[in-house]
Amino acid sequence: MEDPKRIVISGRGIPVRGNDIDTDRIIPARFLKTVVFEGLGEHAFEDDRAQLREAGKSHSFDDARFQGARVLLVNKNFGCGSSREHAPQAIVRWGKGISAIVGESFAEIFFGNCVALGLPCVTVSASDAEALISTVERAPALELSVDLATKTIRAGEERYTLTIPDGPRKQLMEGRWDSTAELVANRELIFAAAARIPYFRGFT
Repeated sequence: MEDPKRIVISGRGIPVRGNDIDTDRIIPARFLKTVVFEGLGEHAFEDDRAQLREAGKSHSFDDARFQGARVLLVNKNFGCGSSREHAPQAIVRWGKGISAIVGESFAEIFFGNCVALGLPCVTVSASDAEALISTVERAPALELSVDLATKTIRAGEERYTLTIPDGPRKQLMEGRWDSTAELVANRELIFAAAARIPYFRGFT
């Protein structure tokens, strides 16, 4: 069983440059018709990727150098637009699975949807985001380490300071981000509380 705690996330990085990348670009609206999230990963950034291929260019999600990456590097206001949960679901299912996102800022609902999946979204300054993206573009094999305990990101010999709200940080580090698992783990307390509530006992 996978450890639900998210304390240190390590792996290679993958950059996606650009501000205000919305959820429709992360996963196009036509894929919202699915009733399960399985298979969404292969369609992450599908239209952006197709447009770049037509222009004779390559999206980082199609670049063999970044395959298997676990840390997504982005810019400002990532995940804006509609509140679709499919966007983070596609990201965590791409390749071997993105396990952390580092960026300048995130749309609020997207951030919350990511936390609910155990996917940390941490912020860095604009200059640090640029440094990280540029470093990974030059050295795709470089191992990154996102440490929620020390609030630092390690990239080779370089260290960067990250920020994340205390509440979500605590949830992720303690493995309490999964609300369903929280309910199951406390089922006896739930049943005991229900037994004390009159309308669950037929008002007897």
